Amino acid sequence: MSVQSERITILGTPEFKAFLAKESKKEGISMSELVRQRCTQKPANGDEVLLAALIGEVNRAAKKAKKSLEKGLSDAERVLAEIRRAA
Repeated sequence: MSVQSERITILGTPEFKAFLAKESKKEGISMSELVRQRCTQKPANGDEVLLAALIGEVNRAAKKAKKSLEKGLSDAERVLAEIRRAA
């Protein structure tokens, strides 16, 4: 009978263990699977890291723009309502 997996014991801080638990729960996998995936993934090259940062920045800017547009529309509707009441 061949062994398909072996136990590996690592030591870490309680904070590190909590981080692993949170990340594995977020991804819907066990902590063991999370560690296996993270350790066997090909490291991102510089372009991928830059692209990920750019995507994050675009997402933040889009959220900010959406809030600004919603406020502008709300302000315009308020002013139009005031004009209609005054007319």
